[in-house]
Amino acid sequence: MLGQGGEFRRVRSSDGDLGVAVARAQQGDEAAFAVAYQIVQPALLGYLRGLVGGEAEDVASDAWLEIARDLGRFRGDGAGFRGWTATIARHRALDHLRRQKVRPRASELGQDLFDLPAAQSTDGQALESLGTRYALELLSTLPRDQAEAVLLRVVVGLDGPAAGRVLGKRPGAVRTAAYRGLKRLARRLDAEGVTEDGPGTLGESG
Repeated sequence: MLGQGGEFRRVRSSDGDLGVAVARAQQGDEAAFAVAYQIVQPALLGYLRGLVGGEAEDVASDAWLEIARDLGRFRGDGAGFRGWTATIARHRALDHLRRQKVRPRASELGQDLFDLPAAQSTDGQALESLGTRYALELLSTLPRDQAEAVLLRVVVGLDGPAAGRVLGKRPGAVRTAAYRGLKRLARRLDAEGVTEDGPGTLGESG
């Protein structure tokens, strides 16, 4: 299960390693930059898949070019770096969507959604018992603000203030959107009889 306290401890531990790697990368250590990339990329890619679907890897590549170029400007710790990179990735995703003239969507997340640390309420435990395909269907039913808030909180692992900075919204608004999205998912799972036993119960009523 995704226990809230344990997950926050895991995120903080990872952020500590990330902060060290970023500081060294800013001093020109290419190996340290590779470490920072390895820590951040899976979550960043999962977030982008929720926005641009199958174009996520291309958009991520564009984002990392900008991240590498502007790394010297960054000021902050590991948690701050997650938020900074998410902001850059979101801008690149929105640029891509404007070029494609489509709206962001949270319907094509990858399997890595279920292998990442989560900064979330206990309602987020519902996601852990889902198979990827069904999770995509569920997330695609959420309003855009709720879907993106869930992505930032659950996939990227940002807290309310950091997610708010990425979205340009008040932290309370982001926390509320994530809470409502997770509650909606939990109610849907409960109504359809999905249990913690796994995807084998999906679609059954009871």
